[in-house]
Amino acid sequence: MLIDNEKDLGNAIKNGEQCIEVEGDLGQKVFRIKTTGAVAWAVAIGGLTVAVAAIIATIATIGTGTPVTVPATTAGIASAAAVLGGAGVSGVTVAISAATIAVAGGGVGTLNKLRNYKMEKQGDRVILKKK
Repeated sequence: MLIDNEKDLGNAIKNGEQCIEVEGDLGQKVFRIKTTGAVAWAVAIGGLTVAVAAIIATIATIGTGTPVTVPATTAGIASAAAVLGGAGVSGVTVAISAATIAVAGGGVGTLNKLRNYKMEKQGDRVILKKK
């Protein structure tokens, strides 16, 4: 399955696809998510949990007059961005992609599932295979 956007990647992970090919800029972001060390990942996932929860809560309350939780989303993304940046990839763009993948997949557990896939890098493409 060939993927080029966060929403499709979140859905593919949620559906338990055995093999996922991620291309282009998203492939580089997935590479950063997967190669983040365990301690740094714990910090990043904490920030992403806050951001994703705020996004999901906001989506659930659209049209009800409930205020949007932008400060929590911004703080969570900023926290994750500090950890996820590196080698030609902005931490903010990686954190936003990670949050988008998580929302599409139903929560931050999607990101932990992503990290459990085996990864092979082929040029600008990342191949993910379920372990």
